[in-house]
Amino acid sequence: MYKELTRRGFLVSGVALGGSLLLGGGLSGCSRDTPVAPLLDLNTSEPRYGGRLRLGVIDGDQAGSLDVHKPTSTGSTIRGFALYSKLWEWDENMFPRLALAEEAEVNADATAWIIRLKPGLEFHHGKTIDADDLIFSIRRLSDPQLASPYGNYVNIVDRDNLEKLDNRTVRIRFKEGRSFLSLPDTWVNFGGIVPVDYHPVNNPVGAGPYKLKQFLPGQRSLFTRFEHYFKPGQPYADELEIIDFKDQISRYAALVGGQIDIANAIAPEQKTLFDNNPKAKLLVSESGTWRAFNMNTAKAPFDDVRVRQAFRLLTNRQELVDRVLIGEGRIANDLYAPHDPTFNRHIPQRQLDIAEAKSLLRSAGHDKLTLELTTDAAGANAALVFAEQARLADVRIHVKKIDNATFNGPRKNEWVMSTGGSLGQPFLAQATSQDGPTSASNRTNFRDERFTQLYFAAQAQPDLGLRTPLVHEAQEIQHSRGGLLIWGFTNFLDGYTDRVGGLTAERSHFSTWRFDNIWLRS
Repeated sequence: MYKELTRRGFLVSGVALGGSLLLGGGLSGCSRDTPVAPLLDLNTSEPRYGGRLRLGVIDGDQAGSLDVHKPTSTGSTIRGFALYSKLWEWDENMFPRLALAEEAEVNADATAWIIRLKPGLEFHHGKTIDADDLIFSIRRLSDPQLASPYGNYVNIVDRDNLEKLDNRTVRIRFKEGRSFLSLPDTWVNFGGIVPVDYHPVNNPVGAGPYKLKQFLPGQRSLFTRFEHYFKPGQPYADELEIIDFKDQISRYAALVGGQIDIANAIAPEQKTLFDNNPKAKLLVSESGTWRAFNMNTAKAPFDDVRVRQAFRLLTNRQELVDRVLIGEGRIANDLYAPHDPTFNRHIPQRQLDIAEAKSLLRSAGHDKLTLELTTDAAGANAALVFAEQARLADVRIHVKKIDNATFNGPRKNEWVMSTGGSLGQPFLAQATSQDGPTSASNRTNFRDERFTQLYFAAQAQPDLGLRTPLVHEAQEIQHSRGGLLIWGFTNFLDGYTDRVGGLTAERSHFSTWRFDNIWLRS
């Protein structure tokens, strides 16, 4: 009944099945227990062992967190990539591939998965990773008492009926017997596997490439190489230091001054600083991460599809890419997941058409429209540029900037219009978290009976050939009457020095988070 997907088979079969299965300072030093090669050859392309790798991150979280399932900031998430490993990990094309899992088998209608761990896996404190840890981890992530904002990714899992088949194998079913093909795409996000004695403060133990040595919230954290990491011979550096900065300018100065080796997520406004600078280089990754405006279809005026269509037509997408992303991106067509093999490439690119936008607004009784666009700091520039563009169609937009906690708080789905966006996940995972029928963060409040039918049918269809037409029709609905105005895809910019090896451009934002791959030339 089950289709076996071994480590190799999972990857190969994933191509046939489609995106959902195409996996996926002042601190003291620390010596290694085993000898390492000296760091001398600056021109070598071969990984070298030793040294302390230093990453500078922008993180304003003074409290800090090491919680595997409840990170409180981007800095917390990045630290998690050092400490924790998952059943799957994102590959360079933003699809999940097997990591701690040796096999992952889905049944014919995706109502159950069987996950088998690789043999001989260890946590940092020496405990062998087993099925009890896997069960503990997913129950913790989905625990209502923990209230992880990421528990929604796996809330469909029937956490009270997880079945241990043997010491390395678990069967996972879903609530109400539902199908969930996109389990790998959703669990990979914040699904670190931790031991049954885990505690984020007293025992922050994982199976990631580095073990925690010291954590100073709001300042820096220091990690040492995990000798029994599940990837033989990795990681390469003896130590990893993650240093917190409050702004881009001070971090850039630290990079060119030699205090850090890598600075992730460089602001596009700073890219010219890297031009002809021998002390720092810029790595550019073209991703599927998208930027959007959420139109709340449950409230006027966006409860009228003509208004939603008009707003999409009055959007100058190229100007948004040029001004907001400083050219570091490309225009979008109100659809996410262009890298997914099920993506509908037959839908024509929507063009700027002010006259048609005015006509649609007039027919909807909104020839003179005024509304409020709510944003946080991250979306403020896009909101202001869009407000300028809307004036050409006689639409007056008042931009309301609020703090991040309020923007993402209990009222997040109530704003009439808001800025938004997401990582470039495969289609079903993206729909699950954004505008699908089970999303808890559906800021568009989009509800469409046919779209719902197609979503559930696609979740139950592992066969790529049979699933593709379902997704195509679903995307036609999103494009014609959905609530997402997706205007662009972003590039990720990462700064680094000549000391660093192992960095490559990807279709993700994880290049500088892959601490098991990065090494030091000197």
